[in-house]
Amino acid sequence: MSVEALDPAICPQLSELIALRSRVQAWPPPLRARAGLSGLASSPFRGRGMEFAETRMYTRGDDVRHVDWRVTARTGKLHTKVFHAERERMALLVADTSAGLYFGTRCCYKSVQAARAAAIVAWAAQRSGDRIGILRGADAEPPLVPTAGVRGVLRVLDAAARWYARPPADDSGLAAAFTAAARLLRPGARVIALVEAHALHGVSDVQLAGLAAHHEVLVVLLTDPIETAPPAIALPVQVGGKSVRLDLSARADLARWQHSFAGTLSAARARLTRYGIRSHTLSTTDAAESLLPLLMSDLRQ
Repeated sequence: MSVEALDPAICPQLSELIALRSRVQAWPPPLRARAGLSGLASSPFRGRGMEFAETRMYTRGDDVRHVDWRVTARTGKLHTKVFHAERERMALLVADTSAGLYFGTRCCYKSVQAARAAAIVAWAAQRSGDRIGILRGADAEPPLVPTAGVRGVLRVLDAAARWYARPPADDSGLAAAFTAAARLLRPGARVIALVEAHALHGVSDVQLAGLAAHHEVLVVLLTDPIETAPPAIALPVQVGGKSVRLDLSARADLARWQHSFAGTLSAARARLTRYGIRSHTLSTTDAAESLLPLLMSDLRQ
């Protein structure tokens, strides 16, 4: 086993991801509606509200708006659709596994912070009674479809720990991941994307608009302090296998750096806002549980 695999700042540890459950459990409990009380309270029912259950013969008193015309035409007898309350909402993590995430200068790699964020999202979904799944842009590895309970969370944590241990050789990009998410989900699902800002360049406006139109979307933009607030010093860097020195104390070099990193981050936030998509910047120096107010907004503040 390599030294990197033992370093929790470089390689995410499954035990740590499991232990993050305690951070979610410590969050204030939800307010539940009870007889005799009025005001805002979260509902125990999730999803679109009504989910198709079956088709049966029409009986007197059934709502004519629910007549199943296809079955009626095929059988020659009037049939109606039956629905029941959908109690679980689907939540899906979209994991960016592009090379830019496997890097960090403070506290941990951005990939490790992505795995921790995935754990917070998964445990929050489980506590809220949602089903949780995860996928990445890769043809060889199918999505983990949203599953309820602790079993669903552990499947997500295992995948996040594996994917963020090192850059996958078969990464197909964030656009491929969003395409897979659109195929998997029904309207009304929650989508949480863990991404590096540069990776959004490969995602079309049509994809963003489509996801925002049918789902509740939150994009977590992972950053490192050196990207947004670099030190005014000369840095040795590798470019195309060659070592060069980047002098960030020089105004021109600093401006190019800020355009590449801070400018890209700002442009990504503005683009997401344009499509009504919420975004949250998560630095490697931030606590992963800072996501909880966004994930569990129906809980007591």
